[in-house]
Amino acid sequence: MFFLLRLAFWLGLVLVLLPRDKTPEADKTPQISASDAVSAATATINDMGQFCKRQPSACEVGGQAATAIGQRATDGARKLYQIITDKKPPDHTGSIGRDDTDPGASRDTLTADDQMIEFRLPPMP
Repeated sequence: MFFLLRLAFWLGLVLVLLPRDKTPEADKTPQISASDAVSAATATINDMGQFCKRQPSACEVGGQAATAIGQRATDGARKLYQIITDKKPPDHTGSIGRDDTDPGASRDTLTADDQMIEFRLPPMP
């Protein structure tokens, strides 16, 4: 859960620090320096450590929600892994018109005379 909080913090910080186009609305917004933003972020992180002492019920419910969300994420990842790794039936590249629905159909196409011929390697050049 702290990973997600850190990710949100750093992503928000990057988005805040990105340069913006000059617009009339941008001139009306308050100007904050980078050092003020860093000190505010540090104070917020320090305050988050004290939040559970002030609001134990909110922390308990939040922990249960985080556990439920984590379980759903785990189940979703497991389902996605199964979808990716499930083996689809192989594409048949055998003879044309072969009917796989007939279990009695033989795949052996050699005749008895063909099977009687002794196998020999071709001569080496």
